[in-house]
Amino acid sequence: MSQPTSTSATDPTVITITTYEEAKDAYRQKSLRQALYDAGEVVMGDVLVNLHAAEHRDRRRLENRLFRRETFELYERHLFPPIIEATLAPDIEAGRAELVDLGHRMMMNLAALTAGIDRPLGTADETRHLYRYLMLFIEGATLAHFTGDQDAKRDEIANELHKFDTEFVTPSLERRAAMLEAGSELPKDVLSVLLANEDSLSLPHDVIVREVAFYLLAGAHTSATAFTRVSHNVLKWLDAHPEDADLVRTDRLFVQRCTHETIRLQPSSPVAMRWALDDIELKSGTHIPRGAKVVIDLLSVNRDPDVFGEGADDFDPHRKTPDGVPAYGLSFGSGMHACIGQDLAAGLLFHEGSTMDDHIFGLVPEAVQLLFDAGVRIDPDDSPEMDESTTRPYFGRYPVLLEAVTA
Repeated sequence: MSQPTSTSATDPTVITITTYEEAKDAYRQKSLRQALYDAGEVVMGDVLVNLHAAEHRDRRRLENRLFRRETFELYERHLFPPIIEATLAPDIEAGRAELVDLGHRMMMNLAALTAGIDRPLGTADETRHLYRYLMLFIEGATLAHFTGDQDAKRDEIANELHKFDTEFVTPSLERRAAMLEAGSELPKDVLSVLLANEDSLSLPHDVIVREVAFYLLAGAHTSATAFTRVSHNVLKWLDAHPEDADLVRTDRLFVQRCTHETIRLQPSSPVAMRWALDDIELKSGTHIPRGAKVVIDLLSVNRDPDVFGEGADDFDPHRKTPDGVPAYGLSFGSGMHACIGQDLAAGLLFHEGSTMDDHIFGLVPEAVQLLFDAGVRIDPDDSPEMDESTTRPYFGRYPVLLEAVTA
């Protein structure tokens, strides 16, 4: 049930939602505006996820043209596999990997392709340089959870965002402008969509820079975090359920189910937040007054026993969910602010009529699958560690061994 709280007479009322049905209803409310990134405006100011009403609708309508099935097929079957394999190759050769670093490097290379950040050099130094920007932008988006000096970090990120524009965004934009003038087909990426529709969007250059940075950090960070968490959960599941050991190699849907179950239990953000622009009455009878902050507690919502059963707190890739309830719960949101890249990251749900040949598995399941194809196992002499620089539950290090597996 929703729980209204207020810490003082001047603080806004906080409505905390903990049940699945009430959360789904809240996501549908057009008078609830994004509140999660209020402290991260240095990177998140005026980007898609922070827009509301007509502004959000118009930009989303254009960017949705990129996130279609034909684009997913192009990425998953042609563009992504060589990037994943090339990023993973040195670790396979070394026989070991650190999953947090590997995941961010891998997903950054993929997210750069989606965002439209060109990599003209294609060198390891260029990758490391872009990776440094990525990690700073992640700190900017999650600044509210940063445990150090937030003002100093905000200034640092603003300066680095300007350098990122000079080195990556502006040159990529100029290349696409030349292609557009020459009548050449533009790449299928966010920057190309923004450029091709600049007359209708009228976006200032600084907003374009933040939009591209947002797609880089959102695509890379959330997918990289999921990559490590899914790998961890599968390893632990197979330790406890050795009878499923063959599934990770013979049933590609198994890894996707593990991904969805991980995202349900460990969403990228443990909460969603909204500001109430008007008085709202939910179907349950919960009243949300204008000016209140609504906190959707996804850790509770996605473990609602009325929806996910008595074992809702447990990781179970064989879980069956009721009709109409996605296996990943509400971790990607719902309604007008549902994550635009959810199908690209986690794939489509396998429905009657789907086949293994035409199914979209998703970027994260594909990357995890290749990791297990490489014979991943936990390093018995080097235990995983949590990240102490943030209050969010992220792994800081996750060392593993990679051993060749005979098909």
